[in-house]
Amino acid sequence: MGRRGASMLGVAEGLAPPRRPEPAWRVQEGALLPQTSAARLSEAMAARVVALGIDLGTTSVKAALVEAVPGDPTGFVVLASCARAARAEAAQSAAAGPQGQEQDVSRIIQALNECLAALPRQLLQEVCGIGVSGQMHGVMFWKTGQVLNISTSVQLATSMPSGFQPAQTPDPAAPISYFPYFDRSYLAVAASLNGGNVLATFVHMLVQWMADLGLEVEESTVYSCMIQAAAQQRDTCLTITPTVLGERHLPDQLASVTRISSSALSLGHVTRALCRGIVQNLHSMLPFQQLKEWGVERVIGSGSALSRNEVLKQEVQRAFPFPVSFGQDVDAAVGAALVMLQRNLNQRVS
Repeated sequence: MGRRGASMLGVAEGLAPPRRPEPAWRVQEGALLPQTSAARLSEAMAARVVALGIDLGTTSVKAALVEAVPGDPTGFVVLASCARAARAEAAQSAAAGPQGQEQDVSRIIQALNECLAALPRQLLQEVCGIGVSGQMHGVMFWKTGQVLNISTSVQLATSMPSGFQPAQTPDPAAPISYFPYFDRSYLAVAASLNGGNVLATFVHMLVQWMADLGLEVEESTVYSCMIQAAAQQRDTCLTITPTVLGERHLPDQLASVTRISSSALSLGHVTRALCRGIVQNLHSMLPFQQLKEWGVERVIGSGSALSRNEVLKQEVQRAFPFPVSFGQDVDAAVGAALVMLQRNLNQRVS
């Protein structure tokens, strides 16, 4: 599944258990929609319902306190949220192998403790449930849409049409994996190993080159400069296949640069091509035309690498033949909290 685990906490229509005589709540389009009488819902909501969502990642940890608010258009409100850098990547070790990576778990726990300490203590005391998402395969899901997450790595997830059944024996060479989802449906996931980590590798390379030339520059400065340069370079003929880490279905695949010309060697050209390559690599794993055939109508973009990179957002909008909207940094944490809200509400109205 991946180095960060395969937890799939999401928001989708039909999160309730199998049908039962009593009406339930369901989550659709990011909103809590009532399926019971107003009186029944009023009784269920007599007490405040607050849930804590946590998104554990090797790059960052996020936490969100979410309250159910039926009067709100979305059905919920984020009371407070917090994000802390984890920087959990450990030094390269022989045990991990040439392409392996290890994480320092204590740094993740420290970031989690800092997030929780930053949230209002009084609200934490009102929490009725805690949802945890591993963003490597965590999603906040909308009906008739797909979720694109670009953080350390990349995931593209969508629910399969009703009645779909995957092969009993998964094909290790297939770029798409299928996982049991809500209401006896399946979730299709194309999970690439090459996402924000590729951009980070490029930044580190530039900083190292500068050091070799006797110059010192912060990685954050390099990152800002290269994104600014790419934003001014609206297009490029340069083509970069960014698979420096290979892929699960193609472990021996390496990165490559083609269509090199003397006019396309600027920092803007290279950064634009790198961002485009990340999106195109995902397209090669799950063609966007296939998504149309599955009934996908829009794309929800999330993840720290995507949220802080306007060039990457532009390339996503350029590549997808659907409307694209971008969520907040804490969206996976919010999705995890919404799952717990929905379960709590199901119990109250049943």
